[in-house]
Amino acid sequence: MERAKRKISHIEEVIKQGQTTLNSFDEMEVIHQSLTHLNWDQVSLRTQCGELSLSSPLFINAMTGGGGKKTEEINRNLAAAAKTKNIAMAVGSQMSALKDETEKKTYEVVRKENPNGVVIANIGSEASVDQALRAIDMLEANALQIHLNVMQELIMPEGDRDFSERLKNIEQIREHVSIPLIIKEVGFGISKESAKMLKEIGIQYIDVGGKGGTSFSVIENNRRDEHLQSFNTWGIPTLISLKEVSFAYPDVNLIASGGVRHGLDGVKALILGARMFGIAGPMIRTLMEDGFDSLLTKIDSIHDEIKIAMVTLGADHISKLNNSPHVLYGRTKEWIEQRTKNV
Repeated sequence: MERAKRKISHIEEVIKQGQTTLNSFDEMEVIHQSLTHLNWDQVSLRTQCGELSLSSPLFINAMTGGGGKKTEEINRNLAAAAKTKNIAMAVGSQMSALKDETEKKTYEVVRKENPNGVVIANIGSEASVDQALRAIDMLEANALQIHLNVMQELIMPEGDRDFSERLKNIEQIREHVSIPLIIKEVGFGISKESAKMLKEIGIQYIDVGGKGGTSFSVIENNRRDEHLQSFNTWGIPTLISLKEVSFAYPDVNLIASGGVRHGLDGVKALILGARMFGIAGPMIRTLMEDGFDSLLTKIDSIHDEIKIAMVTLGADHISKLNNSPHVLYGRTKEWIEQRTKNV
């Protein structure tokens, strides 16, 4: 299947799929506080993630591009929503546009629609330094994501099989890129071992991209003649991945994504040390099924949910949510207890 058709197929699968596995956010409870000293108007959603100064911890995470006019229109609408609500936005992998110039406009529309917003470029870990710089220039990007998708590639019928140079590629790109470089998974989570390797090559931003939302194992299996269903539940759940990464690399600029459904899930991630959180599937599903105005309403609702939790917890700034009272239980608690003893 040609790359553009595969992009459209991915979108259709994301919309159809929804949440496919147990979500680790359901195994964390925030402890209600009956007394608060805050007024709603005192609460600020502004956050700082390393060099990125943001009006909200919420951003529209990487989804699409490279699929012709359909993905161009989707990115136009997502960018318009990001501009209207003053939140950051990441595009889907730009590798298609780096290999086919006719697909560049499906990404460039984001910067055209939102000339002053925070826009995050996206490439695969197979990319060269030249491709990374071209991807940044394509969007006049404020940051660059490099996505890790080994499992997706292995299940994908036409996927890559050689990953021997990936870490070296990332290190070389880091040496030549002057904007924040974010390493992100695509739904399988990042372990403490991988976080330690990224720390050693100087990576300062990690988006855990954990299990719990869209499953690319399921998506790619649906494109195979013979399914490898044993891998449909593979991966590290998002909350667990946040704990693994922060345990191995306490100073990292930590970003949460993967199964974040609403503002309260985002708050839970912020409590566990994330400085921003991305939502992908629910955003595109709302846009495609209910329309642009509904997407704006959804973003407003997420912001309201964050502020409600902040007022209740007595946190007038996002940074003050870190380590607010909470409990973990079930598989999440068991995993963390076993895995955060030694790096």
